[in-house]
Amino acid sequence: MIAVSFLKSKYSRVDTIQKIAESDADLIHVDLLDGIYAGVNNLDIDELIKELSNTKKKLDIHLMVKEPLEIIKKLINLNIWAITFHLDATTKPIEIIEYIKSHNIKVGIAINPDEDIHILNEYLDLIHYVLIMSVFPGKGGQEFILSVLNKIPYLYNKNVLIGIDGGINDESIKYLKNYQIDNIVSGSFICMSDNYNEQINRLKNISK
Repeated sequence: MIAVSFLKSKYSRVDTIQKIAESDADLIHVDLLDGIYAGVNNLDIDELIKELSNTKKKLDIHLMVKEPLEIIKKLINLNIWAITFHLDATTKPIEIIEYIKSHNIKVGIAINPDEDIHILNEYLDLIHYVLIMSVFPGKGGQEFILSVLNKIPYLYNKNVLIGIDGGINDESIKYLKNYQIDNIVSGSFICMSDNYNEQINRLKNISK
């Protein structure tokens, strides 16, 4: 799958979401930041919910937010594929996991480039998805960090879907060809272009 993030775009957020919704993207990737966890803040939640509420394309929500449970409760009725959070952003990971699962939504945990993959061990049986960050959370347009590829094989045969997020373009995606990845997140490569489908299908073709 290709999930498209609208964090960095040449168009307005409303127009960008609409373009992704009408494109060949498999998911709309929703990056939410509170200004505390990653230094960037886009948490105008009520406005964002309004902008996302009518899309028929599933949402892939990535929370870069301290103690995100209350925000999750506000988002929970959207058309969501998965909600992903960071372990180091909460003291209540089990409560978050159970709440999301109780709404029949996939639960994901994101792991940053400098985090040890083994911190996930006690949670792998409880979640559906692991999102490997190939940049540090925050600004769009960062370069892909090659060393994160070493984390991917550890997740094989662990009964979780595997995603990768950050710095994905038509060059960096070539590094993924020999890995089992279920969801590839790309942002500025698509949203800074004039033709979303051309960029999305370029990624899909290269990653086959």
